[in-house]
Amino acid sequence: MTSADTPDPATLRPRLPSPLQEIDDDRFARNGLRLLLKRDDLIHLELIGNKWRKLVPNIAAAAGRALVTFGGAYSNHLRATAAAGRLLGLPTVGVVRGQELAGRPLNPSLARCAADGMRLYFIDRATYRRKTDPETLDAVLRAAGAGDAYVVPEGGSNTEAVRGCRALGEELRGHADVVALACGTGGTLAGLAAGLAPEQSVLGIPVLKGGFLAADIRALQERAFGARSGTWSLDDRFHFGGYARTTPALDAFAEDFGQRHGLPVERLYVAKMLYGLVTLADEGAFPSGTTVAAVVTGRPFPEPQVLGRP
Repeated sequence: MTSADTPDPATLRPRLPSPLQEIDDDRFARNGLRLLLKRDDLIHLELIGNKWRKLVPNIAAAAGRALVTFGGAYSNHLRATAAAGRLLGLPTVGVVRGQELAGRPLNPSLARCAADGMRLYFIDRATYRRKTDPETLDAVLRAAGAGDAYVVPEGGSNTEAVRGCRALGEELRGHADVVALACGTGGTLAGLAAGLAPEQSVLGIPVLKGGFLAADIRALQERAFGARSGTWSLDDRFHFGGYARTTPALDAFAEDFGQRHGLPVERLYVAKMLYGLVTLADEGAFPSGTTVAAVVTGRPFPEPQVLGRP
């Protein structure tokens, strides 16, 4: 396929730069802080937030080939990739973690992927952990019938994605002292930090437990830019049990925040980031006079699993 045949995401008319909204929240004001929301959730109705920023460069690199990617049963990345395939006429294959899921009714997230035309292929968790090993990856692609597909890694975080997310930082230059966002695979933070001005910093709130993300972000930046770029740090306290996990306390916080500000709060990423910021504000982590911009990377869908549910 020639470059002239490659689908052009610009035809989907994204809202870029995404809006920057100041909100009045006494939990920040009483500590002398301004809170801004960077509404990346409004970039596109279906390719939301950092999914747009990470997928579009990969779609260009795919040059019309099918996209194959990886994720868990509640992966927002799988859902966004499936939507991109439908919207742009690209075949998509989703390799899903958890062979025990095969043959069971699809949850709302995977059902949406299938409805958008994504072919789902389930693999056991041990194989999934080895998916970046070249021999394992080749075997999985053959078994999935992926053929000459273009591989997008889990979460969409690769060199193309990191460079694409640099624009997020460029859009926020001069608007905030600290930029906060929730982190899954770290690609958005890696690019965002590189795009900010030298006096700005990034605070990442990992939604997975394990404490491994800093090394991954450094590696992503080294591959994309040749070295670590920008000032960034992570606070690992607000994962609420790990990915796709929440608690009644987090649900109550998200509901309250949404009612205060007219913003439906996505639970898997955005709620954890906002909860972390409220906690840090009360802890005095930010000097009075600091402007904090919180990146809203998604909208609610589907409901996450609550700790203690079967």
